[in-house]
Amino acid sequence: MKSIRWLLPALSLVLAACAGPQVTRVQPLLADADAPYGNVLVVSLFKEYDARRYLEAEIVKELRARGVAAVASTSLMDTRTPVTRETFVAMVESQGSDAVLLTQLINFQSKAEFHDVRPEATYNVWPTYYYNVWNVELTEYVSPPTLDLKHSIVLAAQVFSTKSLHPVWAIETDTVVNIKQNERGDTSIFTDEAKSIVGTMSRDGLLAP
Repeated sequence: MKSIRWLLPALSLVLAACAGPQVTRVQPLLADADAPYGNVLVVSLFKEYDARRYLEAEIVKELRARGVAAVASTSLMDTRTPVTRETFVAMVESQGSDAVLLTQLINFQSKAEFHDVRPEATYNVWPTYYYNVWNVELTEYVSPPTLDLKHSIVLAAQVFSTKSLHPVWAIETDTVVNIKQNERGDTSIFTDEAKSIVGTMSRDGLLAP
């Protein structure tokens, strides 16, 4: 399990420009898989509980919109619940899930750039007693430099059949996010990731109609 402590503070900032998740196929749906699935347990293995909760909630929303019964693991636990195989097996049994969708961070790279802000200025000009001589007062208003962040985020998504207990499908999503420090409030990366993952699952025949 990999830490994404960067994710919450980064996502408290607005996504000034996001290329959107690019899907790279890792493992196509196995020919002998018992798909399609109609009852999915959604699990995200991030260290930060809130990041797990946000992504799971968006994936569940996308699955339910396609008529699939889905539940987020974080809706069945709290921050004190151990993140172990036994915990998730108990969830599968209690929910009657026929598949588990697992997401986890596999790569993260970040680049920061500082940019100086062009100062604003005001001028006050008034004449003197001398011919063609003027008094000039210049006031500059300088803002602190801005910080632009560029993140490259790679997530892996796997679907496990609860009947065979083996992975039957997997993809990676690669997202590049440009964030400006002085703009705040957007966490749409979770929504974009969920749409990308669930949309690909639907196209690959993993979801019951």
